[in-house]
Amino acid sequence: MKTTVALANQPGAEFSLEEVELDGPRDDEILVRIVATGLCHTDIHLKDNLPAQTFPRVLGHEGAGVVEAVGAGVKGVEVDDHVVLSFRSCRKCESCTTGPVGYCPSAMLLNYLGMRLDGSTTYRRGDSPVFGNFFGQSSLSKHAIAYADNCVVVDKSVNLTKVAPYGCGFQTGAGTVLNVLKPDPTDSLVVFGVGAVGLAAFAAAKHLKVGTLVAVDPLQSRRDAAAAYGAVGVDPTATEDVVAKVKELTGGGAAYAIDTTAISPVVKQAQLSLRNRGTLIALGLGAEEYTIDARDLLQTGKVIRSSIEGDADPHEMVPQLIELNAAGEFDVDGLIATYAFSEINTAVSDMLAGRVVKPVFVW
Repeated sequence: MKTTVALANQPGAEFSLEEVELDGPRDDEILVRIVATGLCHTDIHLKDNLPAQTFPRVLGHEGAGVVEAVGAGVKGVEVDDHVVLSFRSCRKCESCTTGPVGYCPSAMLLNYLGMRLDGSTTYRRGDSPVFGNFFGQSSLSKHAIAYADNCVVVDKSVNLTKVAPYGCGFQTGAGTVLNVLKPDPTDSLVVFGVGAVGLAAFAAAKHLKVGTLVAVDPLQSRRDAAAAYGAVGVDPTATEDVVAKVKELTGGGAAYAIDTTAISPVVKQAQLSLRNRGTLIALGLGAEEYTIDARDLLQTGKVIRSSIEGDADPHEMVPQLIELNAAGEFDVDGLIATYAFSEINTAVSDMLAGRVVKPVFVW
């Protein structure tokens, strides 16, 4: 079938709306008509940094839509179901059956390869392949091929435009707080880099009534957004000693820190902002290496670790967040700005400039 996609033709190029051919679903696949797709920094980073031989490429990994067809081997998903799309995992290995599914050993192949495991692509332009299968969806597209393991069926009353970002960005931020850190009202949390992931973390922390929240970001708009969740803003461009300021606000150091920037000196600031035995979760994608203060680490018992998708299973986390949102306990609706798919490059510019937090594209 023919469908329209937001195509990245080469690294660093703007997206262009083009018509391509999309395969019908194979035995284990699901055809989804996309209603809305969130834009994530990961889409932009990979568009600009993946090898040239892996282009042209369809990205997008925060899709939500309506199932139009299912393969004969698919279970648990039916035609006309409304679904939120998330990341893939094999659901069979020891990691998937005993722990968070994000740590599946096959995750890189299933989510980033750009093609099916047999080497075929779901999209093509004429006789030439177009790389897709990003997070098992490539949902910057009017239609997408997905899988039962990354399709979360939701009630048809749910607004798909609002919940599309739950598949990755909002899930990652909230899951890091709810599943990994699990702070209580006596704790403090500082977030370095207050975009969609960081603000979702604050929304979850507010739900848990965490005592002290601090937002470190150079953009006033982002600090203002964090203030809505009760966070005190720190402008790193105007504060001579960010670490000292965070320690002042948290009574000697934060219990927990999250970094979404992937900027090595900022990660180090986050480490030094912790109290003894505090925990830093590094979530940002970008730098290949971080510089940490080994003396501080060895003398304080601090923990520095990462988290994939907030250690979440989307089949559990997405419904949980939808339920919390409905109860007024995970208020992220105001972070969303909707755009037509034809405005995708404007949305990229707006997000990078901090004019919006979470662009969501609608057809």
